[in-house]
Amino acid sequence: MDHVSSNALDSIIQLPATAQKVATGFSVGCETEDHFIIRDGVEFAGTHLILDLWQAHHLDELHTMENAMRACVEECGATLLHIHLHHFTEGGGISGVAILAESHISVHTWPERDFAAFDIFMCGDAQPENAIPVLKRAFQPGRLIVSEHLRGIVSER
Repeated sequence: MDHVSSNALDSIIQLPATAQKVATGFSVGCETEDHFIIRDGVEFAGTHLILDLWQAHHLDELHTMENAMRACVEECGATLLHIHLHHFTEGGGISGVAILAESHISVHTWPERDFAAFDIFMCGDAQPENAIPVLKRAFQPGRLIVSEHLRGIVSER
């Protein structure tokens, strides 16, 4: 089997165990012991936001992406465990994920199309909607499409 090398750049950011923080923030509903949420009479695992950023900028800049993801984690009151970003080529797209105690933030960018796809899923008292203004400031999209899905709906009360 041939191994094909590439000019791809990986950025793996390992956080020391002592750097982990306790999630802060406030809950928009009740949280159960297993971190499921009860909001407006609905019990569910977490909120999943899908964001499409069009006419966006800085989509090929690893440092901008890392800083934006870290700022999202902070603003959402989440706990960062690990970030992995992969830059396909200089000036090319970025794929990456921030692993959180509350779940994840993932991204894939197409700088040649000025497009970025973000996936933000969080459980517990984290507030994923707080990532939206952070991403708007970092990437200045001309158009932003957001959809919200409640994951793991157990019951409606």
